[in-house]
Amino acid sequence: MPMTTAPTVLTARALLLDMDGTLVNSDAVVERCWRRWADRHGLDGDEVMKVVHGRQGYASMAVLLPHRPMEQNHADNARMLAEETADMDGVVAIPGAAEFLAALTGAGLAHALVTSADVGLSTARMGAAGLALPDVRVTAESVGASKPDPEGFLKGAAELGVAPEDCVVFEDSGAGISAGRSAGMRVVGVGPRAGFHRPDALVPDLTKVRVEPLWGGGIRLHLN
Repeated sequence: MPMTTAPTVLTARALLLDMDGTLVNSDAVVERCWRRWADRHGLDGDEVMKVVHGRQGYASMAVLLPHRPMEQNHADNARMLAEETADMDGVVAIPGAAEFLAALTGAGLAHALVTSADVGLSTARMGAAGLALPDVRVTAESVGASKPDPEGFLKGAAELGVAPEDCVVFEDSGAGISAGRSAGMRVVGVGPRAGFHRPDALVPDLTKVRVEPLWGGGIRLHLN
């Protein structure tokens, strides 16, 4: 796995946090739902799983079925979201996620959830994992383009009133890391999937992140 040589200390004014694979381990559900979808469409499940992490469902479908009309992808995506929202079996918090969020909230530090899930799915998964939802959330309904487009992260920064270059993104997927980089933000990769996409820094999970509040509302991140 490629390793980075980035410093282990980063400073920021706001953090933008992906959900799936970053705060919540939902891989079991994603595997079940998307492998069933692959079977229905005669596609190789392993190849499908290489595409779907980090993107909204319709965007993954557009990559996998490039000749299918987009309105069919949106309709299929609605069914997929309902299927995923009904399945919380195996959804758990990424190690350290609860403590990480509590440290940010307790110190009043600026942060937002930026996820490709919709409101229903993100609320259900965060609840199943026992995690509190951040006050500021950018979900699928909030944007016109899926990651790897940077729209979601730029919108999160704008809602927090922080310049993109003063934000740090936490992400696990190639699509999400590309989105954060395209937004002009530094990216901390979380977990083994992230290591293949050369984030600015890499941690195995959130137990390896310590948050230090700075005077004036800034954030110093200590990454082990």
